[in-house]
Amino acid sequence: MTDLPVLTALWLVPLIGALAVIAVPPRRSPAARAVGLATSCIVLLLAVLCAIGFEPGAPGYQFVEEHAWIPSFGAGYTLGIDGIALTLVLLTAVLVPILLLAGWNDTPSAPRSRRTHTYVALILVVESMVMVSFVSLDILLFYLFFEAMLVPMYFLIGGFGRDAGRARSAAVTFLLYNLAGGLVMLAAVIGLYVVTASDASPFSAGTFDLRAVADAAAAGELGASPGVLNALFLGFLVAFAVKAPLWPLHTWLPGAATESTPATAVLMMAVVDKVGTFGMLRYCLQLFPESSATFAPMVITLAVVGIVYGAVLAIGATDIMRLIAYTSISHFGFIILGIFAMTSQSQAGSALYMVNHGIATAALFLVAGFLVTRRGSALIADHGGVQKVAPVLAGTFLVAGLATLSLPGLAPFVSEFLVLVGTFPRYGVAAVIAASALVLSAIYVLWLYQRVMTGPVAVGSERIRDLVPREIAVVAPLLVLVITLGVYPRPALDVLTPAVERTSVEQLETGVAAP
Repeated sequence: MTDLPVLTALWLVPLIGALAVIAVPPRRSPAARAVGLATSCIVLLLAVLCAIGFEPGAPGYQFVEEHAWIPSFGAGYTLGIDGIALTLVLLTAVLVPILLLAGWNDTPSAPRSRRTHTYVALILVVESMVMVSFVSLDILLFYLFFEAMLVPMYFLIGGFGRDAGRARSAAVTFLLYNLAGGLVMLAAVIGLYVVTASDASPFSAGTFDLRAVADAAAAGELGASPGVLNALFLGFLVAFAVKAPLWPLHTWLPGAATESTPATAVLMMAVVDKVGTFGMLRYCLQLFPESSATFAPMVITLAVVGIVYGAVLAIGATDIMRLIAYTSISHFGFIILGIFAMTSQSQAGSALYMVNHGIATAALFLVAGFLVTRRGSALIADHGGVQKVAPVLAGTFLVAGLATLSLPGLAPFVSEFLVLVGTFPRYGVAAVIAASALVLSAIYVLWLYQRVMTGPVAVGSERIRDLVPREIAVVAPLLVLVITLGVYPRPALDVLTPAVERTSVEQLETGVAAP
C-alpha cells in the first residue's frame, strides 16, 4: 500500500468526480447528485485505507510521495501525512458524502439547468483542495491550494444562499477577508524562501520543503534574525487566524454561515476552517518555534476573548443559524488556546477538538437546517413546541446541542477537558476564564432548546413534519460518532499524541524536534 499514490488519489478522485458531474446532461440532475455521492464514497474508502495502513507512533510522515515540480525554485510535489492530517482527512471524507445527502434537495431540478450539477461539483472541488492542504509537505503547494479553495467556496456561498442579495454580500465579505489574509501569507512565504536561500541558511539553495525547513528551525539553523522570523510567523498567523477564525478576524463567519445552505455552512465551518487551525499546528509552530513561544500569550489572550465573546453573542442571538455560527467562534477559541498553550496534552486536545467540533457542529447545523426549511423561518421567536409534532427531529437536535455544550460522555467534552487540563499548568488564568464558557454554553444551548422545542406549539409549527429516512441517514452517523468518540476516544488520541509532540513545549524547551 505504501507504494500506491493513495494521497494523490485522495484529491484527484474528487476533482475527476467534479468533472464527471459537470459532464452529466442538464436534464439528469438526480444522476449528477448520484455521481457526486458515489465519488465522495470512493474518497471515504481511500481515507479508510490510509487509516488502516497508518502506523501510530511511527517516526516522520507516512505514505510520502515526492516528485519534481519546480526544481529551480526548490518546490516539489511532496505529500505525506501524520496523525493530525490523517484525522482531518478522515473527518473531511466522512462529512462530504453526508453533506451531499443532506443537501440533496437544496437545488431543485429545472429543465436545461445545470444548477444542481454546479452545486455538487463545487463541493467536490472544495474537498479536493482541502485534501491537498492537509497532505502537502511543500509550503508553496500548500499555499496555492489554501488560497484556491476560496473560489469554489465563494460560489457556494453566493450562488446558493437563502437570500440571493444577502448571500452575495456574505460571499464577498468572506472572499475579501480571506484574500487579505492570504496576501499577507504570500509575503511571508516569499520571505521564508529568501531566508532559506541566504548564505546563512544550511541549504545550498532556497527550498519550500516543509520537513527540511522545520528541522532547520528546530535546530536554530535558519540563519535569520529573531525580528525577521517574528515577522514571517505573523504573516502565516494572520492568514490562519482569518481562516480559523480567531477574534477579532471572525466577523465574516456569522454572515457567511447564516446565508449559506446548511450543507455549505457545515462544509465551511467543519472542514475548510479547520485548514486554519491545522496550519497553526503544522506551519506556525514547526517553522517558527521560538516566535510561536514569544507570541503565545498574545494569541492565547485573543483565543480566550473569542471563547467568551462567541458564547455571549450566542446567548443573545435571535436567529437559530446565527446562534450556531457564534458557538463556532467560541469553539475555535478553545482549539487555538490548546494549540498555543503548547503542551502535548493541550495540543492533542486541540487536534481532537478539530474532529469533534466538525462532527457535533455538522449534526446541530444540519438538524437546525431541516427545521428551518420546514418552518420557513430561522427566527427563534417563530418556533415553539416542535417536540410535540416532530419528536425525532427534537431528539436529534437535543443530542447534537448537548454535544455542543460539551456534556460528559459526548465527544467534545473529552477534547475540551484535555485543552483546559493541558493549558492550566502554563496559563492558569486563561484556563479558568475559558472554563467559564462551559456555563455560558449550557445557557445558550438549553435556552435555545427550551424556546424552540418545548412549550405550546407555535402558530406555523403545527405543519412541521418529522425527519424522513434520508435525513435520519444524514444525522444518525454523526450522532453515533459523537457518542463513540465521547465514550472511547483512545484510538484517535493514540494517533494524534505522537504527532503533536514535535510542537509541544517539552520539545521546544529541550531544543530537540520529535523525529
